[in-house]
Amino acid sequence: MAPGSTSSGGASASGGRTTASGSPTTSVIIPAAGSGTRLGLDQPKAFVDLGGSTILERCVDGVLAADIDAEVVVVVPADLVDRAAALVPSAVVVAGGAHRSESVRAGIAVCGNADVVLVHDAARPLTPPRVFRAVLDAVLAGHLAVVPGLPVADTLKRVDGAGRVLDTVDREPLRAIQTPQGFSRDALIAAHADDSGLATDDAGLAERIGIDVHVVAGDPLAFKITTPWDLRIARDLVLEPTTTPGALR
Repeated sequence: MAPGSTSSGGASASGGRTTASGSPTTSVIIPAAGSGTRLGLDQPKAFVDLGGSTILERCVDGVLAADIDAEVVVVVPADLVDRAAALVPSAVVVAGGAHRSESVRAGIAVCGNADVVLVHDAARPLTPPRVFRAVLDAVLAGHLAVVPGLPVADTLKRVDGAGRVLDTVDREPLRAIQTPQGFSRDALIAAHADDSGLATDDAGLAERIGIDVHVVAGDPLAFKITTPWDLRIARDLVLEPTTTPGALR
């Protein structure tokens, strides 16, 4: 199955692409091709169990809980399209490419007439609804590219190859960037028109072509599940969400 091939005809998160009020329409692309290697598991990360549901299911449920009237597009390896479609019937599921940027472009291709596109890591399944709404609101307010971010808490030092500290970095202007990252459709397409060079996220591609990126408040629950420790924390939060009960709905 070629990148962009569609196996499911999922509905939008609120039943359609066009809102009743005629306001700009939104799509949320979820690249879900992480291998799970760093988790020490033998299956793709998106299909790992997280408290009785897969990471992918919880991620899609999080988008739906945000109530932003968005179509959800999930992008997975070609051999997992049918499996993903069975797990998340509310989403459109398409085959991605060898790299994340190719998968995002495959998602863009099926976003129809969406005016706003959010790109969200499947590996951030506990992202609270308010983060989705904050990013979307900022794009609708006129920002071409928007990311959620958190102040950096740890002391940061630059070191050389031998492990010698070169200096201490001022952390005041720094932010740890999360997802969803929101864009006007045209800005995201322009950012992905040439993805040569290094960029670790979609906002990095936008920055490279001169698009201003706006930061809104992120949330600690929007952390990315990358290591076994991350997965353990996520499972504990799902099983006992005592500190932030509303955030996991």
